Amino acid sequence: QQQAQQQQQAQQHQAQQHQYQQQPQGYGYDYPPAAAPTVPPQREPQREPRHEPNPYEELSPEQLRGGSETAPAEEPRSTGPRSAQPRRPGGADQEEYHTEQFSFVEEEDAESDDVIDWLKFAETRSERRDERRRKGRNRVVALVVVLVLAAAGGVGYLWYAGKLPGLSDGADDQAAASGPQKRDVIVVHLRETKGGRTSTALLVDNETTKKGTTVLLPNALAVANEDGASTTLGKSVTDEGSDSTRDSLGTLLGSKIQGTWRLDTPYLENLVELVGAIGLDTDTTVPSPKKGEDPLVKQGKDQILSGQAAVAYATYRAPGEAQTKQLARFGQVMQATLKKVSSDAKGATSTVESLAQIPDPSLSEQQLGASLARLAGQAKSGAYDTAMLPVQPDGTLSSQATDHVVKDILGGTVKNTDKNTAPRVSVTNAGGPKDASGDARVALVNGGFTVVAANEGGGTPQSASRVTYADAAQAGQAKEVAKTLGLPETAVRKAKGAANADITVLLGPDYDATG
Repeated sequence: QQQAQQQQQAQQHQAQQHQYQQQPQGYGYDYPPAAAPTVPPQREPQREPRHEPNPYEELSPEQLRGGSETAPAEEPRSTGPRSAQPRRPGGADQEEYHTEQFSFVEEEDAESDDVIDWLKFAETRSERRDERRRKGRNRVVALVVVLVLAAAGGVGYLWYAGKLPGLSDGADDQAAASGPQKRDVIVVHLRETKGGRTSTALLVDNETTKKGTTVLLPNALAVANEDGASTTLGKSVTDEGSDSTRDSLGTLLGSKIQGTWRLDTPYLENLVELVGAIGLDTDTTVPSPKKGEDPLVKQGKDQILSGQAAVAYATYRAPGEAQTKQLARFGQVMQATLKKVSSDAKGATSTVESLAQIPDPSLSEQQLGASLARLAGQAKSGAYDTAMLPVQPDGTLSSQATDHVVKDILGGTVKNTDKNTAPRVSVTNAGGPKDASGDARVALVNGGFTVVAANEGGGTPQSASRVTYADAAQAGQAKEVAKTLGLPETAVRKAKGAANADITVLLGPDYDATG
């Protein structure tokens, strides 16, 4: 009986071992027998062999016999630590699983954490890269928008200011050249308190082309006095007065002069001091009137002149030097002074009022201030020039003067002459008797005509006298001129003449002043 009991226990033990080997293992939790493993088997790390009794080893008959004397054998205990895992189904007397048998579970958890961390890192890195790209695109778009707005604003300003190359200036110049131009002309007389010499210039403000010019008039220029006789500009300023001189210049040049500005040397000195000195390139050295002292003005570029030095330079004329040299220095001083005058009408008027001058009746302080402000703006912008009116030795105007200065700057031939006024007549002796131009002048003035020039020589010799007119409206007046001079009607023809005259007379050998 005892032997039969031992055999029954041995069979029961073998059945338990067979059941353990057949049943699948999980993650330490109970699974149904049909469940397949969800994690692929991994290779366990090699471990040191542990010398401990195998609880599932088959017992010999002696061992079974020895154990029968005692109570039923307890479940063998593992010398290693037990895992706190739930028991497998089958009763409390079945064996637990050891932790080392499922070490791959912990390794899997560690690897899963690494994978999750790497995914988070990769995702964060991608997000940062995308954010940097987005910010970069935004910056590029903002920069492009700013550049486009700046370019559009610059082009708009240039268009508004009329400085757009190839568009504004060309269109304005063509319009100005093809249409009538509006000019504001002022005559300036610089009078030296010591010596009584005078210097004359025209300040021309072309409001159409937005350009200013100082036209220098030599004192040798021949003009007509109140009686119609010929005199020089220098004598006219001194003897005839400002009104008569202004009218004579207007008639000679064919330009309307709005007013006269008498600028004595003390007022020029005060004007330069008020604007804060001037700078210019001097062409000569002006010595001091006192011996042993430094010169008032030194020759050189970018010289700074005070009021006293500016007057000395504007009026200086070396011994034997032509008056045009001194006149050119006066033009330099005027242009440099205009650059320092305020371009605001109120500011320029305040400067004029500070001079405490007695204004000419033809030009009030407000009118002078407004004109100087416009000229100052042109001088500061670089749209200003100075030109000398070419005069021949006999005081008459050359063809160069009539073509450039009179026509282009002053617009002497732009406006049509009023039919109700006497025409302007230019007379030139072109091969006629001696003093024929003077005799013709007297005859024309007595006949009610206005003679702007009477040149004795200088013209191309003619075989016969000619009377020409450029405007068909002057054909009748041209015939009257020929009749007054005793010339046949066949001498009258339509042709280009002097730029400052409506009718041009060329006296040939057939002219007889007595007839």
